[in-house]
Amino acid sequence: MTIPWSQRSHCPSLITLFFILILAPRSQAEPLPLERAIRLALTHSTASAIASADVQRAYASYRELRNMFIPQLIAGSGLGWTYGYPLSIEGSAPALLNVTAQSSVFSPAQNQFLGAAKLEWHAAESQNKDQRDAVIQDVALTYAELAKWEERLRRLQHDEEQALQIQQAVTRRVEEGIDSAVDLNKAKLTAARVRLHRAEARGNADVLRRHLSTLTGLPASTIEIAPDTIPALPPLTSAEEDLSQKAIAASNAVKVAEQHSLAETMRAAGERRSLLPSIDFSAQYARFSTFNNYERYFPANTFQVNNATIGIALKIPIFNASQRAQADAAKSEALKAKKQAEAARDRVAEGTLKLQRAAEQVEAAREVAQLEYQLAQSGLEAAQTKVDAKAGTLHELADAQVQAAEHFLLFQDADFEYQRVRLNLLRATGELENWALPGSASTNSK
Repeated sequence: MTIPWSQRSHCPSLITLFFILILAPRSQAEPLPLERAIRLALTHSTASAIASADVQRAYASYRELRNMFIPQLIAGSGLGWTYGYPLSIEGSAPALLNVTAQSSVFSPAQNQFLGAAKLEWHAAESQNKDQRDAVIQDVALTYAELAKWEERLRRLQHDEEQALQIQQAVTRRVEEGIDSAVDLNKAKLTAARVRLHRAEARGNADVLRRHLSTLTGLPASTIEIAPDTIPALPPLTSAEEDLSQKAIAASNAVKVAEQHSLAETMRAAGERRSLLPSIDFSAQYARFSTFNNYERYFPANTFQVNNATIGIALKIPIFNASQRAQADAAKSEALKAKKQAEAARDRVAEGTLKLQRAAEQVEAAREVAQLEYQLAQSGLEAAQTKVDAKAGTLHELADAQVQAAEHFLLFQDADFEYQRVRLNLLRATGELENWALPGSASTNSK
């Protein structure tokens, strides 16, 4: 196909416009701070939505039991054809209008069930808070790890350029007969290792960016993180201070277990109190018809169209073996829930102590890795100075570059491991949201 000459002058502008439209979203993409990423994730998270739905369900169950003390008003009609004596329709006499009201007045069992439902509602709220902390931790760790791999990519790009320069220099030296083929293979191996590390970093960065996209609901192509927005981690507490009790008091998992244990205890008490007397309120109004043979069976001077009844129903259980067995089963469930709460407290205490000791270890390992990297970097600078002064060899420079690159990777891994353990410890002690969202945490505490 031949483009007319009159249209050829417009082709560059059209191509330029096409690339502008393609690249415009990237150029307009704004950096995504950590705080905004967390807020987007809390809004978009399906796990948080499920936890919120559980809270609403538990609250509705509590309201259902609470409203049993409010009279339930039902209006209807029991119209029907009568042959002979007017029999009842679903327990009520045939009537043009039938209004009933019922409610519980005194029920020891119902009061216990109501308290159990209220505790389960609060347990669902604690579970929702725990899920909120899980989302914050997931976003923070993903964000920090993505920052690690992106920084590694930038460093590896520079290392790859240096490795290729050294490989080219060694190639020339081999051609000149200065170096051997073994030296060339070493240079190629160094460059290949850098390419391997780059491929690993690129793959991990893409996976983490995709995961962050899933958490926040933003397109992965528009996510540009800002590592400077990651808040500084608070200093570690002294080794003598035991954070276990603080973690138990702040742990949402422990709160859920304890509230569930209390709820099961109250539910067991409710099953036992179902054997006690109870009182219900009941009222009924009915407007009878004149075509249901009422006047045939009731004297005309005593039959009336409007009829009403109001009173209480006293129930006194005398013997109910099934209910006693149900109360025993509920008592066993309460004992089980109590032991589960104790186990939850023990798990949190032990896990917090492990995290505290692990944080001390990774902090020391991070310091060692940082010092080793600084020494390797100093060695690289010294080797470069010698080469520039023609007092050092190319192989010494290559070895120094390899050492600096490897120690940089080790320092990055140690630094991220330190962040991971510290974030786990912050979540265990209930300080994670205050670290990630200071303003939001203070508002929620009120």
